[in-house]
Amino acid sequence: MAKTPHSGKSKRRGVMLGLGLDSDGHKRITTGVNFLLVGGSQETHEVMTEKAIKINEGLQRRGKTLETVTRSEFEEIAESVGLKRQHEKNPE
Repeated sequence: MAKTPHSGKSKRRGVMLGLGLDSDGHKRITTGVNFLLVGGSQETHEVMTEKAIKINEGLQRRGKTLETVTRSEFEEIAESVGLKRQHEKNPE
């Protein structure tokens, strides 16, 4: 059998992962087209869901996907929905 240009290669796929660290005793998992959200209190989980949906809307407005958006474009979109990048502390 002849190999096609795509045989043996996995297609690159972007996924946003949200992890809620607070808890109210309930287990929550929400999935979307390109996101997986796990954990958190009801309030935290709702906020994560809202932000993931808004990020997807921002991507769509730009005609982009997680696979095609640049890091700086993603950061702009994330910031526009209220997310801020956590900068690493300088190791001492």
